[in-house]
Amino acid sequence: MLKGLGGFGDMAKMMQSAKDMQDKMQKMQEDLEAIKVTGESGAGLVKATATAKGELTALEIDPSIFVASEKEVVEDLILAAIKDAQRRAQDRSQQEMSRITQELGLPADMKLPF
Repeated sequence: MLKGLGGFGDMAKMMQSAKDMQDKMQKMQEDLEAIKVTGESGAGLVKATATAKGELTALEIDPSIFVASEKEVVEDLILAAIKDAQRRAQDRSQQEMSRITQELGLPADMKLPF
C-alpha cells in the first residue's frame, strides 16, 4: 500500500488492524446485547432471562409456588434462577470474546478489551 515509505507502510497496516479490531469489538458488544440466555431453578419453576451482557430482561415464575408459608423457598428459587442466568451470560460472553480473538489471530487466552 505505501511501498517505499519504510516503516510508515507497516504503521498504516498496524493502524488498519487496530481499527478492524475496534470495529469487531463494537459489533461483538452489540451482539451481546441481542443474545438472550435463560437460567432456571426448581426444575424450571423459576426462569430468569438475561442478555449475554448480564442484564436481566425477564423473570418467569410458575404460580404453583406461591404459597405464603413457602416465601423463603420462593425467594431462594428466584435468586438461584437469576444467578444461573448471570453465569450463563458470562459464559456466553466469554465464548464470544474467544471467537473474536481467534478471528483476529490473537492468542486464545488474551483478555479483551485490553
